[in-house]
Amino acid sequence: MVYETINFMQRTYIGDLKKHVDETITIMGWVSVRRDQGKMVFFDVRDMTGTVQAVALPKSAAIEAAKEANREFVVAMTGMVNNRPEKNIDEGKANGDIELCLDTIEILNTSLALPFEVVDDTLAVNEDVRLKYRYLDLRSPRMQRNIRMRDKIITFFREHMHKNGFVEVETPIMMKGTPEGSREYIIPSRLEKGKFYVLPQSPQQFKQLLMVAGFERYFQIARCMRDEDTRGDRQPEFTQLDFEMSFVTQEDVLAYTEKMFIELIAALYPHKHITQTPFPRLTFAESVKQHGNDKPDLRKDKNDKDELAFAWITEFPMFEKNDEGKLQAAHHPFCSVHPEDRGKFMSGTDLMSIRANSYDLVLNGYELSSGSIRIHNAAEQKQVFDLLGITEEEQQKKFGHMLEAFKFGTPPHGGFAPGVDRIVMILENQPNIREVIAFAKTGEGKDLLMGAPTEVSKKQLDELGIEIKKVKK
Repeated sequence: MVYETINFMQRTYIGDLKKHVDETITIMGWVSVRRDQGKMVFFDVRDMTGTVQAVALPKSAAIEAAKEANREFVVAMTGMVNNRPEKNIDEGKANGDIELCLDTIEILNTSLALPFEVVDDTLAVNEDVRLKYRYLDLRSPRMQRNIRMRDKIITFFREHMHKNGFVEVETPIMMKGTPEGSREYIIPSRLEKGKFYVLPQSPQQFKQLLMVAGFERYFQIARCMRDEDTRGDRQPEFTQLDFEMSFVTQEDVLAYTEKMFIELIAALYPHKHITQTPFPRLTFAESVKQHGNDKPDLRKDKNDKDELAFAWITEFPMFEKNDEGKLQAAHHPFCSVHPEDRGKFMSGTDLMSIRANSYDLVLNGYELSSGSIRIHNAAEQKQVFDLLGITEEEQQKKFGHMLEAFKFGTPPHGGFAPGVDRIVMILENQPNIREVIAFAKTGEGKDLLMGAPTEVSKKQLDELGIEIKKVKK
């Protein structure tokens, strides 16, 4: 736990104090607790590595500053690391057998009274207040653990991908609007008034184009945005482990992904247990018939927080009808057809019975990800668009770049995109994904910390050629 210090002040991290018993050192951090006992002042002080008890004795040079230091003050404390007397040892607590006997205290910054207590678990605090003061909420041990474990999970994914020959590529955040199912966020162009970019719902098209480009194995920790109604396990912006592979079958993608998740649990959550390996597989039809939905919770004991029941769901419908009764792609329009249904697909018959070459990974009743083997043939891709009622003009306008790319030697390819937020939520036993996102938005998509969304100035609107029409209520 020894980290290189990046300032000129000599500092020892609290997590390393046991290596410095009987030595005089300096720690820096926040005062979590202050206790006055007679003429002595005790503190619990924390930094990013841990917490330790510190004591200012009546005749020490630190006592005057100790009278001023209060909760959440930022301090530099210098003193000797001592073993606690046996009767004062706090068993089971990190650093419970040592304390810092203070020589000096330097108050680096003060703190106002907090709007809520920064205790181990802030879940009982009103969530709107927590989101408004998120930087304080993040000080709590539970939120610190959530975000730090999120980092470890992402680091595991990144290292696993690199170890298996994947190259990390950052795809554009500003792109062309080509609806893939959900409503998109749009960005007006100042230089070309009346035209817009959109924020990506996923890197779907770009990762397929990277397969055309010959990278064969791509991944990124992708930020995605969807302008849809939110709920507990969704946010308007989210993070996914996005990856794509060339020259693979569905079996290859499932086998690779399954192995990765088994290794993730073994590496970071060894106390948890997976209900069944290999992961059970159900077709969409079987899942709906047996469990009434396509996200079955297959845990044997649903009260066991350490049980992980993964399952694969395959053979989803290729098409579905929207609220207006119009045919649309059930997954997205780049998903290939189940090989056994290709004849019906190419002839355009019995469309609602056609199965997609797609798959979902489910964990404890939550969908972690959807994936598919993609279309890599221009004629098949055009057939999808034709069946969806997209005119030739619209095909070229919205997807011409994809249709053209598929004419230049596109390999068979497929991929997956597990949602990082939901993975961390489940593994950390949190009630919703807002608890594992550093700066989350409300269920209505509002940023209470910064006050977004906000109005913009008339000057900005004029530069963009935009006029706001207020609707009369």
